[in-house]
Amino acid sequence: MKIKTGDKVQVIAGSYKGTVGEVKQVFPKTNKVVVEGVAIAKKHLKPTQVNPDGGIVEKEAAIDASNVMVVDAKTKKPSRVGYRVEKDQKVRYTKKSGSTIK
Repeated sequence: MKIKTGDKVQVIAGSYKGTVGEVKQVFPKTNKVVVEGVAIAKKHLKPTQVNPDGGIVEKEAAIDASNVMVVDAKTKKPSRVGYRVEKDQKVRYTKKSGSTIK
């Protein structure tokens, strides 16, 4: 999986298409990511000792990683990601401008 936690990504498909956000969580086994401000779902919580009122909480749901692209820092546009070796270290880079991703 070429998307990592903390990457700035843009949604390229679905009802949130065009939205830019930061990746909060990555699930490589299921190929899903949680992006900040995308796929907001309402979760109903039962009353517990910690939260005696319970209630309805809005939280981000996971979306498929194929529906997001990393935003290039130079061009500010979505770009594909590749790998290359620099100084005996494997690094990720954006294919649009060739800049490395931190």
